[in-house]
Amino acid sequence: MKLGYRDIEAQLKKLSPQYLAVLIFGPDEGLVRERSVTIARQVSKDLSDPFLTAQLDPDHLKSEPALLADEVAAISMMGGRRVIRIDGAGENATKAAEAFLKNPVGDGLVVITAGNLKPSSGLRKLFEKAKNAVSIACYEDNLMSLQNLISDVMRDHNLRIAPDAAQYLGANLGSDRMISRGELDKLALYMHGGVGQVTLEDAQACVGDSGALNIDMIASAAVGGDLRKLDAHLFKAFNRGENSIPILRSLARKLDRLYLAKGYMDQGLSVDQAMNKLQPRVFVMQSNIFKAHLQKWNSLRLAGALEIVTAAEGDCKTSNMPVQAICSRACLRIANVAR
Repeated sequence: MKLGYRDIEAQLKKLSPQYLAVLIFGPDEGLVRERSVTIARQVSKDLSDPFLTAQLDPDHLKSEPALLADEVAAISMMGGRRVIRIDGAGENATKAAEAFLKNPVGDGLVVITAGNLKPSSGLRKLFEKAKNAVSIACYEDNLMSLQNLISDVMRDHNLRIAPDAAQYLGANLGSDRMISRGELDKLALYMHGGVGQVTLEDAQACVGDSGALNIDMIASAAVGGDLRKLDAHLFKAFNRGENSIPILRSLARKLDRLYLAKGYMDQGLSVDQAMNKLQPRVFVMQSNIFKAHLQKWNSLRLAGALEIVTAAEGDCKTSNMPVQAICSRACLRIANVAR
């Protein structure tokens, strides 16, 4: 069964008993891990308990597919339902999962995690078509899901958050769930975990040097034509292990917002009117920078810049060239256009 976006949260709270196995996959590794733990803990609160949790190697399953059914059918010595976890799976787990789903035995729950499986993936197609299994896709956080995460984490720590602080976090946290949650937990710790309200100053003091903010600085330097800052921010990002794809997507989002605002201006709106029509609104502390970027670009050049970013992301996924070189070249081309 393939879950729609609106159905995912319900299953994360209480998995339907008809599902004997769950496949959680997607490019957001942090969200994949978070959701797999959430579902597994519906069966076993302590995932380190060897009596209630089994961890299987997908490569081992490829050579011994019957091992999965054996683990699901096994009865815990201490009683209780067991969870069988298979992390980092691919096509190597398809045969074992297919055999189990065709002839399920036992009451164990199978939780499989995988990377960004293509629609043609045998494992993904198996779970999407099965009636007794479910697949959950995990894509990068968008603005709405990120704001929901911010609210949830603050509420878990008994904290309130000011609207401008929430907007700042939404603009400066990244698209990876694990990184974003880590930054929010750090902010809660900074607030000493007590009752209170997170202000804009608190958010800036704690999250100001996050990797996601550095990625935004790369995009800002590129569209602003600042080659010196672009080189420095790219070096910092790659040195700390940032992936090229989020950098390119951050750049694409910034170009897309400029392109939309420029389109409104081409229709006769003023700069301020065009910016006010954007959703989400331009953060007040970034409005002057946004206006300066608008002055450097016209709609035609912005459309060309978006094509450069799109092509670069495609090359990162399909070519044999170093992805950091592809990303850097795309950023440099756009910065030179801005100049």
